Amino acid sequence: MILANDTYPALSAWLVTRRLLDAKVGVVVRIAVVGPSGAGKSTVARTLATAQNVAYLELDGLFHQAGWTQLDLLEFRTRVGAFVSGAEWVVDGNYARTRDLVMSRADIVVWLRVGRGLVMRQVVGRTCARVLLRRELWNGNRESLRNVLSLDPECSIVAWAWRMYGKYDDEYGAMLSKAPVGQRWVVLESRRQMQSFLKQWPQLRDP
Repeated sequence: MILANDTYPALSAWLVTRRLLDAKVGVVVRIAVVGPSGAGKSTVARTLATAQNVAYLELDGLFHQAGWTQLDLLEFRTRVGAFVSGAEWVVDGNYARTRDLVMSRADIVVWLRVGRGLVMRQVVGRTCARVLLRRELWNGNRESLRNVLSLDPECSIVAWAWRMYGKYDDEYGAMLSKAPVGQRWVVLESRRQMQSFLKQWPQLRDP
């Protein structure tokens, strides 16, 4: 787990807990949670939103309308822009087409940079469960076995997760190196670090 900002550009994992507690994150009210599919973004984002009692937006749930219809780009950006114009929020998702809107407003970015093996096990496991149990994702949409088995990343979340893993790692690494002064990044590299971060979150904020 790494905390990076203007004060601590990069910290080794064994130092991070102490540094986080020393520095504190202050009254953080706008949080972006990013990382590959299957990393645990929604779990972390919902937990933070509940802890802060602020609005939560899952970009996938907004973009994928009923019948897997994709929201028009202008409408997508308009809705995301309206949401992040608020004073307090947590946003979960990686969409490049709205990244500028979210990142320019985020006080803190939580990057789930877990290993590809863990990501793929999580994606395959949860996707199979959704297909077998016919669980709804968003707006009445459900995954089909045919799509899951497809090699087309636009159809299969499994293929998408594999294809995009390295791309997200490169993109967020570059963004972290150029993060604006005052924007803090927390990089979590394992399930254990995620759990520790969420457990310590109340201590990381000023009363």
